Amino acid sequence: MNKDIGEINGACHCGDVRFHMTLSNGLHSARRCNCSYCRMRGAVAVSAELADFHILQGAELLTVYRFNTMSAQHFFCSRCGIYTHHQRRSNPHQYGVNVACLEGISPFDFDEVPVSDGIAHPKDDPTGAGPRQAGVLRFIPAD
Repeated sequence: MNKDIGEINGACHCGDVRFHMTLSNGLHSARRCNCSYCRMRGAVAVSAELADFHILQGAELLTVYRFNTMSAQHFFCSRCGIYTHHQRRSNPHQYGVNVACLEGISPFDFDEVPVSDGIAHPKDDPTGAGPRQAGVLRFIPAD
């Protein structure tokens, strides 16, 4: 897998929401989060600056979910229910984009994915210490 990908297209499961993006740091930015919501969603996300993410089709079909501080916006296709991307709480100038929605990419293509500590979120830390890595998710092939 080429982790140095620059631009890529993506779509939800039904294909009614389509987008094009330039990745901030290729697939090197892939990570998961252990907050209550991300833990249940289970997605691997990569980063794109807001200006580098463009909805090509189906913007009117996107539904937004917010919780807790209501800061992050999590976007879903209202037809098929797939999470496509979210505007980050930790960096509101970036989107986290679901790698499973990217053309030719699967979350199972990654050997290891860092896990960000969303339980102890940097925005909740009065010291401003910033994000911590909570661990690493390793994918082990089945025999």
